[in-house]
Amino acid sequence: MRYFLDTEFNGFGGGLISLALVPDHGEEFYVIVECEGPIHPWVERHVLPYLDHVPVGMKAAPVSRRAAADALSAYLAPDRSPEIVADWPEDIAQLCMLLLTGPGDMVPIPEMLFRIYPMPGFSTADNSKVPHNALHDARALRDHVCDTLE
Repeated sequence: MRYFLDTEFNGFGGGLISLALVPDHGEEFYVIVECEGPIHPWVERHVLPYLDHVPVGMKAAPVSRRAAADALSAYLAPDRSPEIVADWPEDIAQLCMLLLTGPGDMVPIPEMLFRIYPMPGFSTADNSKVPHNALHDARALRDHVCDTLE
């Protein structure tokens, strides 16, 4: 199955704040991760206020990185070969870093394929129902790829 990825993070190169995977069809994944350290002012204004602007059943308190990694592992486990689609390299980097649980350790995952669609002139946030919310931005990415690029 193909999953469209978006993340929110604490400024350029900063820690993961939230991650969403939206499949072509089926159950979506959304997690908020506890963010350590000072929050970048832009993130405080444009990301944090919208973290819980998701469907009621998906609202949850922030969790540790390990809990988020375990949840992601469990979500992907039924798929033998997921394809992760993103429009920005840091989204894939954030997902991959979340999978790491320590030196030489990672959560169990299936074999995965990563695909980046560079889309000059398209912004997931500008086309999202809730800009800078990972779930809504991932939905916007899915809709754009499925409706425009295919």
